[in-house]
Amino acid sequence: MRRKYEPAVKKLLVKKSNAGLGLFAGEDIPKNTCIIEYVGRVISPEEEYTNNSKYLFEVHSRLTLDGRDRKNTARYINHSCRPNAEVNIHKNRVFIHAYKNIKAGEEISYDYGKSYFDTHIKPYGCRCPKCKEKIKN
Repeated sequence: MRRKYEPAVKKLLVKKSNAGLGLFAGEDIPKNTCIIEYVGRVISPEEEYTNNSKYLFEVHSRLTLDGRDRKNTARYINHSCRPNAEVNIHKNRVFIHAYKNIKAGEEISYDYGKSYFDTHIKPYGCRCPKCKEKIKN
């Protein structure tokens, strides 16, 4: 199946989630659908070390986006250890695709990766549904 790189989802909602604000499906999203593009200002490699944004997305070693602008709705997608979406980089652009079918009302999430997880999430405890479930049991 050839992947499409144009967001096809029309209705996304920013609402309260376990990790603050999150991005939720406002309609059913079929598996492999392009949900949204992560956009932002391109910053220099030097600025990566001085920038205080929590929304930096490294596309590759020489290209990082600062997605802190609220127009970047993809910034509200939270980490999950059991995600329903995945990141795909195509022609230096960042797209989020449904990893499986996502039902209307479900929070959209992807795995932020080991480095980000170890540095920014692990010290405070992961708040994704899978980890919260583990804590209860």
